[in-house]
Amino acid sequence: LPVTMMTSITHRATGMALSFGALILAWWLVSISNGPEGWQSFHAVMDTPLGLLVLFGLAWALGFHFLNGVRHLAWDLGYGFPKHEAERNSVIILVLSLLGALAIFAMAWTGHGGYLR
Repeated sequence: LPVTMMTSITHRATGMALSFGALILAWWLVSISNGPEGWQSFHAVMDTPLGLLVLFGLAWALGFHFLNGVRHLAWDLGYGFPKHEAERNSVIILVLSLLGALAIFAMAWTGHGGYLR
């Protein structure tokens, strides 16, 4: 399967995943508004390995969808259509989105950004 086809399919899938992520964001905001008990109930679920996997997946989906969206804007302007460029850019987007999600989780795990305070 061509990498450009896989990134196109993945772009659609990450768009749907981000819709699911909006529900998690709403749950998080409601839990904050319910005070410490609500906040703790959210963390009881999201601090599990499955919850962390979901959060990592959403961070990756956001990065991938954003970067691939920028590529689609470049395509709308007529850039990046040759096959070798499109394939190279697809791989770059996959790698950068994964590195971005890893960076977000590394910052959170090490206490940067106020997550552990």
